[in-house]
Amino acid sequence: MPELVVLTDQLLAPVPGGTGRYTRELTAALAATAPADWTVTGVVARCADPSAAQIEGVEGPRMLPVPRRVLARLWQRGVPLWPGGDAVHAPTPLAPSVVKRGRTLVATVHDAVPWTHPETLTVHGAQWHRTMVSRLMRKASAVVVPTEAVAKELAEHVSGSANVHVIHHGVPDALAVEPTDAAAVAQRLALPPRYVLAVGTLEPRKGIDVLIAAMGLPEAPDLPVLLVGATGWGQVDISSERVRSLGPLTDAELAVVLRRATVLAVPSLAEGFGLPLLEAMAVGVPVVHSDAPALVEVADGAGFVARRGDPKSLVAALRTVIDDPAAARAAVDRGRARAAGFTWRRAAEAVWAVHLGLGTHS
Repeated sequence: MPELVVLTDQLLAPVPGGTGRYTRELTAALAATAPADWTVTGVVARCADPSAAQIEGVEGPRMLPVPRRVLARLWQRGVPLWPGGDAVHAPTPLAPSVVKRGRTLVATVHDAVPWTHPETLTVHGAQWHRTMVSRLMRKASAVVVPTEAVAKELAEHVSGSANVHVIHHGVPDALAVEPTDAAAVAQRLALPPRYVLAVGTLEPRKGIDVLIAAMGLPEAPDLPVLLVGATGWGQVDISSERVRSLGPLTDAELAVVLRRATVLAVPSLAEGFGLPLLEAMAVGVPVVHSDAPALVEVADGAGFVARRGDPKSLVAALRTVIDDPAAARAAVDRGRARAAGFTWRRAAEAVWAVHLGLGTHS
């Protein structure tokens, strides 16, 4: 019975972030849509407790003989260490440096930020990603990207002959229905009646500093700002009396916080997809987002656009949502219709089509 190995190690990272959600959702969907003769197994680097990488319907996780930091270094240096399986899917650039003969490797590259906005990453992070993505573009059996914008940026900055497939993300089932204890969750989290919400790891690339600056302007809407997400690198300053961080939340908690938001702000300097934007549109929340190409592509006219790095432009977009209820309702309708086409099942089926289409295991 052929085996698809999915590298689920991102679920064990100190800050799994959006790629952690992608890894979990896609892997579960790959297992749910697997051809009858295939098994799906999660594989992680050696660690004391791999339980965070357990996914319903997925075998494992099986552990490799070295810890994550060593594994990342070995693969960066080109050391051949195959994680097993007849086919491998790497949901991040942490992927084998050499494809074992008779096997196939497909990897997801989420963005071209190491080339377009390297200043928003650590020096080591930017260098590691450039090395790994450049190798994948040359040696992987195929590469998956989340948007046409990423495909275009990679083509401009990275040489390689890999077949690139655009496969969108989906909306998690956990966000589709509000929990029955939503009122109790809202009370426990002390949610205000109206607020601006931002979701994502707190790091420079997300533009949280721009949002905070915008909300400090005299013309800004008189609303508090709630932040959801773990603290990443870069020491983003969120010290403001109008800003409160809720930290990382469970999907059930996020379903409550998201639905009660007056508006979701996505002021990112760069994105490969913008999953919070899609999730907000799916549950009927108006979205204000930057003009980062991937966000513009995903929203497809359903959001209100602000110029990147421009607090005044961001305030103007937020004010449109607050001051023009008719425009906000129309945007919500467009957003729901747009988001309806994005499902993890559809994403998984497309990823399976890539793997099976490679021919070796079809």
